[in-house]
Amino acid sequence: MNEFLKLAQYPATWIAVTGVVYLLADKLYRLSRYFPLFNPVLVSVLLLIAILKITGVSYATYFAGAKPIHLLLGPATVALAIPLYLNLAKMKQYFIPVSIALLVGASVGIVSVFILGQWFGLSPMTILSFAPKSCTTPIAMALSQEHGGLPALTANAVIVAGIAGAAMAVPLFRLCRIQHEVAQGFALGLASHGVGTARAFQISDTAGAFAGLAMGFNGVVTALIFPILLATWYW
Repeated sequence: MNEFLKLAQYPATWIAVTGVVYLLADKLYRLSRYFPLFNPVLVSVLLLIAILKITGVSYATYFAGAKPIHLLLGPATVALAIPLYLNLAKMKQYFIPVSIALLVGASVGIVSVFILGQWFGLSPMTILSFAPKSCTTPIAMALSQEHGGLPALTANAVIVAGIAGAAMAVPLFRLCRIQHEVAQGFALGLASHGVGTARAFQISDTAGAFAGLAMGFNGVVTALIFPILLATWYW
């Protein structure tokens, strides 16, 4: 164990561990024929938590080692512009329905938290922390902090929303008989941000492009309507 703790101090160790864990999780997901509970992001998170618990390595040590992967999030987000450009004609074609879906989806994502939060008797701080869960982490945390929420709790809510959406989306599409790739992708990006967008690319490039579009614009729309809905709800 001492030798492992020494090895844990090298950044390459946790980059390799994270990569291997995700590859194993993805393999399991494929072998299970894409069973929702075996979503590779969810399985990877659980496996990494187990590894850290068993080895006694702190999250700070892990994150310091795996930080290069975290830094790739920015370039990966920018790279979404490529499929967006390739599907530019389709985006113009669906501009009106997509705009309506964006406004409705962003509003429902916030208001549903207000309703369920009050129903279950959650504190105002907890409700405000959960409300911006469907937009990307930096925007969600900023909105939470500005309006009285707890940013750390918001970050966890965003992760849960992303994983849950990616895991449940395809079964829900089948149940509701939603077969249109544009609708599938846009719904995933709107409700489950980056994790949902990654799942959408597994469906098709078109679904991934519209998921990226939804993820990007949902952050802007949520930032604009969140204070309005908050003021209206708690008037």
